[in-house]
Amino acid sequence: MNFKFHFKSVLLILFFIASNSAYSQKDKPNIVIIYVDDLGYGDIGVNGAIGVKTPYIDTLAENGLNFTDAHCSASTCTPSRYSLLTGSYAFRNNAAILEGDAPLIIDTTKETLPKMLQKAGYTTGVVGKWHLGLGKGKIDWNKRIPLGPKEVGFDYSFLIPATGDRVPCVFLENQKVVGLDLNDPITVSYGTRIEGYPWGFKHPELLKQHTDPYHQGAVINGISRIGYMKGGKDALWVDEDIPFVLSETANGFIEDHKENPFFLYFSLHDIHQPRIANIKFVESSTMGPRGDVIAQMDWCVGQITESLKKANVLENTLIIFTSDNGPILDDGYLDYARELVGEHKPAGIYRGSKYSVYEAGTRMPTIVHWPEKVKPGTSDALLSQVDLYKSLACLVGQDVEKGAAPDSQDFLKSWLGKSKKGREFLLEEAYTYGLRMGNWKYIKPKNKPVPNWIVQKFVDPGFREEVQLFNLEDDPLESNNVYKAYPDIVKVMEAKINEILN
Repeated sequence: MNFKFHFKSVLLILFFIASNSAYSQKDKPNIVIIYVDDLGYGDIGVNGAIGVKTPYIDTLAENGLNFTDAHCSASTCTPSRYSLLTGSYAFRNNAAILEGDAPLIIDTTKETLPKMLQKAGYTTGVVGKWHLGLGKGKIDWNKRIPLGPKEVGFDYSFLIPATGDRVPCVFLENQKVVGLDLNDPITVSYGTRIEGYPWGFKHPELLKQHTDPYHQGAVINGISRIGYMKGGKDALWVDEDIPFVLSETANGFIEDHKENPFFLYFSLHDIHQPRIANIKFVESSTMGPRGDVIAQMDWCVGQITESLKKANVLENTLIIFTSDNGPILDDGYLDYARELVGEHKPAGIYRGSKYSVYEAGTRMPTIVHWPEKVKPGTSDALLSQVDLYKSLACLVGQDVEKGAAPDSQDFLKSWLGKSKKGREFLLEEAYTYGLRMGNWKYIKPKNKPVPNWIVQKFVDPGFREEVQLFNLEDDPLESNNVYKAYPDIVKVMEAKINEILN
C-alpha cells in the first residue's frame, strides 16, 4: 500500500513537472528576425522616406520600438550576417563578400545563435538569402550539400545560396536544389568560362538591365550574373517571383511550427541588385526599380505579420526588423536609381553608404515589435546586431557556451525598451574601421588608394591618411574632422580600437 502511494506520488510529481515545463516552453516567445538587404536608414516611411510607402513596416514601428542608433556590424552583407549568427566580429575570421560557390565560413564545431536557441527548445528555420558559403570544397550542386544551415543550427532551410546577382540561380531546400532534373546536371564556375547559358558581355541584346564589367557572366531570366553556369534549367528561379516564393515558404514554416516556440531568420533578397520588381509592384514608387522593390519588400514584411496574426501568435512573437548594411544606388546594374532618387534620402541625414565606414554604412533601420512586452516608442540606445546573440540567450534563459559569441554583449533590456543604456564602444567594420564612443566617431587611417570597383559605385569608403574624428551630435554628416582639437579623445579611442583589433 505504501509502495502504491509512493508510486502514485512520483507519477503526480512527474506529471506536474512535465506540465509545468510544457507550459514554460510554450510560453517562450517566438523570435523572427526580418533581415533586409541594402536597405538604408531613410528608406522606410517612419524614417522619412519620400516617393515610396512602407505601410507594413510603419505599422511595426507604430506598435513597437524604433531605434535611431542601432547598427549592423559591417557595411557589407557577408560580414554582417556572419556576426549576427556567431556573435563574433567578421574580421576575426576574415569574413568578406563571398562568391556563389565559396565554402561555408562558419565553424560547425562552435555554437551559433540558432544552435543556442535549439538548446532552449526552439525549432529553427532560415528562409531567403544565405551568402555564408556552403560545403567545404568544390560544390556538387546535384547532391545534398554536406555543410550548410543544418550544420550551424537550422532545422529547416530554404535558400538563395549567395545573392541574386551570382550563379547558381536556384533555390536550395534543406541543402538540395529544388526542382532539379538530374538528367540536366548543374555546373558552376567562377573564373573559367564554361559553355552553357549565354554570357552577358557577348549578348547584351538579351538583357533586361545592362551591367558593369563585373556582372557579365551567365544570362538567366534576362539578367547577367557574376559567374558562369550550365544546366539546371527546370530549377532556375524567376526573379520576379522570388518575393512570393520566399514569403510563402516563411509562412509555411510559421504555420507548421505555431504550436511550439520557433526561430525564423527571414532573410530577404530585396532590395539588393538586380532589382527586378514583380508586375504587382512596378511603378508603385516614384524612384523606378529601387523604389518599387522597397514597396515589394514591405509587402513581404506584411505577409509575415499577417501569417503570425492568422496563427494567433503575433502577440507573443518578438519581431526584429533590420538590414545587413547601408544603402547603395549604383551597385552593378543600370536601373537609374541615382537619376530617379529625387528628394528621397536613402541614408536619412547620415553620410556614407554600403561599403563605407561613415555612419550610413552600418546605422540601420531597426524596429523591435513584441506586443506582450515592448511598449511603442523610440530609442537612441547605441546597439549592435552582434549583441543579439547574448541578448536573446538572456531572453530564453540559455547559457552561452564558453568561447562562443566572443564579441556579443547582453543588452536585452535595451532591445526591449526597458533601458536606454547602449554600448560604451561600438565597432564599425568596412574597408577600414570606425569606432563609436557615445556621440564620438573615430575612423582609423588607411593609406591605400580606393579600389576602382568601389570608385565606379560612386561610394566614398572613408579612406584617409589621417585620423578622422567627428562629434555626431553637432555634425551627423561627418563633415568636420576635429581630431586635432581633441587629442585626448583620439588617444582613448585609438587605444580601444587597437585593443579590439589585436
